[in-house]
Amino acid sequence: MSDFTFSRNFVRLNTKQFQMGSPEEKKESIASEGDIKTTKAANFINNLIEEDLAAGKNGKRVHTRFPPEPNGYLHIGHAKSICLNFGLAQQYNGLTNLRFDDTNPTKEDVEYVDSIKEDVQWLGFKWNDQELYASDYFEQLFEWAVKIIQSGNAYVDDQTAEEISRNRGTVTKPGIESPYRNRSVEENLDLFYRMRKGEFPDGAKVLRAKIDMADNNMLMRDPLMYRIIHADHHRTGDKWCIYPMYDYAHGQCDYLEGITHSICTLEFEIHRPLYNWFLDQIATSDYRPRQIEFSRLNLTYTMMSKRKLLKLVEDKYVSGWDDPRMPTISGIRRRGYTPESIRNFAEMIGVAKRDQLIDVSQLEYCVREDLNKRANRVMAVLNPLKVVITNYPDDQVDELDAINNPEDPNAGSRKIQFSKVLYIEREDFMENPPKKFFRLFPGGEVRMRYAYFVRCNEVIKDEEGNIAELHCTYDPASRGGNSPDGRKVKGTIHWVSAQHAIEAEVRLFDRLFVKENPEDVAEGQSFIDNLNPDSLIVLPKAYVEPSVADAKPLDSFQFERLGYFCVDTDSAKGKLVFNRTTTLKDSWSKIEKAGQ
Repeated sequence: MSDFTFSRNFVRLNTKQFQMGSPEEKKESIASEGDIKTTKAANFINNLIEEDLAAGKNGKRVHTRFPPEPNGYLHIGHAKSICLNFGLAQQYNGLTNLRFDDTNPTKEDVEYVDSIKEDVQWLGFKWNDQELYASDYFEQLFEWAVKIIQSGNAYVDDQTAEEISRNRGTVTKPGIESPYRNRSVEENLDLFYRMRKGEFPDGAKVLRAKIDMADNNMLMRDPLMYRIIHADHHRTGDKWCIYPMYDYAHGQCDYLEGITHSICTLEFEIHRPLYNWFLDQIATSDYRPRQIEFSRLNLTYTMMSKRKLLKLVEDKYVSGWDDPRMPTISGIRRRGYTPESIRNFAEMIGVAKRDQLIDVSQLEYCVREDLNKRANRVMAVLNPLKVVITNYPDDQVDELDAINNPEDPNAGSRKIQFSKVLYIEREDFMENPPKKFFRLFPGGEVRMRYAYFVRCNEVIKDEEGNIAELHCTYDPASRGGNSPDGRKVKGTIHWVSAQHAIEAEVRLFDRLFVKENPEDVAEGQSFIDNLNPDSLIVLPKAYVEPSVADAKPLDSFQFERLGYFCVDTDSAKGKLVFNRTTTLKDSWSKIEKAGQ
């Protein structure tokens, strides 16, 4: 195990052991549609910032940062953090830096850097000046490490990662001091400079802070500051072969950039004493960044582990980081979510001091609410059944008026074509319907949306007995859905003209996992066993009305009676592909109950 791997695993272990709070405070809270509460606790960060401003701290400035590690694509949890950091700065007329934590060259890539910048901009935020990198400060971080060695508060350790881990101690047992802990300042400086020159292989030596091997907070037991990694860095190339650990670099970068409030997720609460200890070693003024923790976002039916999302990508369970089933920002963007809906979601769930489990239906609610106001309505038939209007003239085409969006008075209207041959949804016809089936059946009459009353007279079947088409008649006097003789027609269905409709591929996306908690698995299983086999259904031959012919990737529409859909980036000229963003209503609970 490398020093870096050891350190990250150690942090994960001790975050669980040392997080503050009673068992009741650690219980997950579940928020769902219609159960959205606003409390004072949701604004505790604002309260802390306002305390600092009132006390005149840091020149009464508010300067935040968003510091992603470029080792993967951002997900919806990061979106919450982005909205929080940038939103707080905007609220107090402050600034926000975008700073990449690029301190591990073995896992980072320019592809991830570019995707992160695109995601932040898509969400509607602008960072202060140009983007920044921890690697911008490698020289200063090295000089400060030298200063800490000179003060007697850091030393070079030759122990292996396994020995360091074993000697760290336990919750109830203090650690054992390294045999190299009391090296002289001169020897430590000599070894540290030689580490930088590349004289030692990976894992041969590390630089550790000299704090207290008996501290109750195990992160304070002589934490690692630098490790040796002989690997090219995406920005600095082979200039460096020693790289700072996150806990050392993060607070120092905040200090260099003038950050006033370092907002991070709850697992870093136990890191705060170390954050402050490192600042104590280098601070030369009254200015001091303040670390504040809030609960991370956990969503039902959703995996938030970047490492496990990478597995889904690498093992081809999904088509890539931007697969519309993924919780990545690029994935939900491709699926048709809007930046406004994500910002509204982040505001709705607020911030809390304890872990939360948010029902994913709340996220879906936000995108429905947003698209309901902005998405034009169109008609599309996903599973087509041919309908021939036998009493309609062969060469006649009626142009009918259709409302683009009843929620937007400025959206106007469009023309739709009605002709002799139509397509309707196959599920809108039943040969032997039950009671209260108000759609089409033999001898039954329905209203065709915006058009005419149509009655089914004959069912045509193929050689295998499958329904191939319906023969119907229309009532010319019912144009526009009117009923001049006063007869009542309960059912209204959508349709498209076979002569005018555009053929398209439609992809029906659903939740990627079948369980609320994808980690809930039996012995010998993994989260992979909870993947939803029906999370993607491809309909290769759907039909859409011609008004969408010039639609561009990511344009959104409401397919009437079906849901919200957007144009996929796979679309090409003459070959439209639509992704289902979400259904018109939450059907998941009904599906679950039906399967029980």
